[in-house]
This record gives sequence, C-alpha cells and structure tokens, in this order.
Amino acid sequence: MIRSLRVIVFFLLTFPAFSQEESLVKWMSFKEAQEANAKTPKPFLVDFYTDWCGWCKHMMKTTYSDPNIAAYINNWFYPVKFDAETHDTIDYLGTKYINKGTAKKSPHDLTLKFLGTQLSYPSTVFVSNNFQFNLLTQGYLDVKKIEPLLIFTVENAYRTTPFEEFSKNFNHTFYDTVFNKVQPQWKTFNSALAEHKKKPKKIIVSINSSFCNTGKVMVKTTFADSALAPYLNKNFYLVNFGVEDKADIEFKGKKYSNNGEGGFPFHSLALELERKNFVLPGTVILDENLEILDVISFYQNPRWMEKVAHYFGDNEYKKMKWDEYLKKPEPAPPKKKK
Repeated sequence: MIRSLRVIVFFLLTFPAFSQEESLVKWMSFKEAQEANAKTPKPFLVDFYTDWCGWCKHMMKTTYSDPNIAAYINNWFYPVKFDAETHDTIDYLGTKYINKGTAKKSPHDLTLKFLGTQLSYPSTVFVSNNFQFNLLTQGYLDVKKIEPLLIFTVENAYRTTPFEEFSKNFNHTFYDTVFNKVQPQWKTFNSALAEHKKKPKKIIVSINSSFCNTGKVMVKTTFADSALAPYLNKNFYLVNFGVEDKADIEFKGKKYSNNGEGGFPFHSLALELERKNFVLPGTVILDENLEILDVISFYQNPRWMEKVAHYFGDNEYKKMKWDEYLKKPEPAPPKKKK
C-alpha cells in the first residue's frame, strides 16, 4: 500500500468490523447512494458483480478488505454493490430500469447502460461530476490497480487528462524507483522572493499538500518532464508551496502565516494566491512584479503545463488570448543533419 492513501486516512477515525466475505467497504444500494448524494455530493464507485463470478468474490476478500483502500472509499465515495443480473426494478436519475431477460444469466438493463455489450465481471464504474463523467474498468483490480483510479476520480484529474496517461505518471511517482527525469530547481517561497529582489523573474508556485496525491504526481512527473524542466529552470523561479508550511511569508507588503486565522486551517498565502478559491493542487503564475497572471486548478499533465509555461514565459500572453495561442501551429521539429 503506497504512502499516499495512508496519509489520507488520518482524516478517518476507526474501521467498522466487517466479515472478509462482505469486505470492509460500506456498500449501498443505488437508491441509498442517490439519496445521500442529494444531501452531500460525492463520486459513486459501482461494483458490478454476479453470484457465479469467482473473481468478484476474490476482489471483495482482497482489494475491498484492505483497510486503507476501504477507508478511502468509505470516506470519499458512495460505494454501490450491484448484482448485474438482478430482477429488481432500479430507479437511476429518474429513469426506471428492469431486467427484460428470461434466461438465468440475463443482464439487467442498468448493467447494459453502464457496461454496454462488453459484459465482464467484476466491472467497476466511477461516476463523478454530477453524473456527467463515467469511467468503466473491467476485470479484477488489486490494490495497485485501483489506487490511481480512486485518486483520478476524487482529485478531479479526469478534468484535464486521460486516465491512461495519469496512471502512467502515478506509477512513476509512487512505484517506479528507477524513474528519473530532469529535476526542477525548487525553492521555498521566502528564498524565491529573496532572489526575486536581486533579479526579478516570473514565479510559478505549485500549491499542494502532504495529502494531495495529484500534487505529488505533478511535482514528480509534470514539472520534472525532460522537455519542460530545463525551460522552467531558466525562465522562472519555482516554488513548491505546501499549505501546511509554518513559515511566515511577507508578500507584497503583507505578512501571511499559518495560524488558523479566519478559520482557514492552512497557510493564508495559499488562499490569497488562489483568489479565495482554494483548490488542490493549484498552480499560480506570477509576473516580474509579483502580480498574479493566472491560477490553474487541479492536476495538469506535462504537455499542457508546457503550453502554459511558454505562453507566459515567452510573453505570448501580452500578444494574444489563451484560446488564440492554442490555435497557433506547433513549430516544425529541427531537420536532422545528414
């Protein structure tokens, strides 16, 4: 079990006692999940199983019986365990679904809605963004496989990046010990400001925390990308700013601290930089006068961050709007010498 999910568990209290057969996950029906979601929105994790599926039972006894995985799911999801061949009538988002089949193993209409014609069990569906985003994964998921899926959904990485790419970078961050890329020259906020006084330069602030997994992935893979890191090191001061930081920081004539002022439990400068819209991870770009040029929320992959860096680093933002910049043709690669 990687350290990332272990850190999140500090938010939780104790685990209830479940049998290995039922797993440690607090499973709900579709009705219960929708009723709870109407009060407090959360993503859904839907486990499609059948009574005859051996791998479904194995997943209950292993993955869903892992204390850290189960605690994370119970805290951040509404987990739904759904018999893919049930003959119950299910109301989902105002539509009633039934099982029209007569055969013993006929799939329920709601199963067909989520799985289509690829009926394989177990299948796991992640539903988020007010039911607008669905991610289907099929087959047995062990702890290592389900971790990036959970983080991808909860921390909104799906907003910016395909899962396959995020999963690759997630594994590079937490599992691939021999994965090495160019190292960005990270500074503390105070040291960056001190250097900025001597030599003004734009600043990129990566706002994250010890419990923000997508922020860790950005630090280890996005900012360390071999095509991006050298450019960042040359054109920006880079600040890796953890919101738990206890250092007092004087920024533009005002002192900011981490003392719980105003009921905010983290460093007050993080809230100021994100314009009072606190999201983790966040990326803030400051110009040479320490004015905020942009605030970018959620996980960003290397190619997208490369576009952002050049847009501001090359001062293209002074010439055109972001949408216009994205339409510019990519420069042709240099010709190889014969």
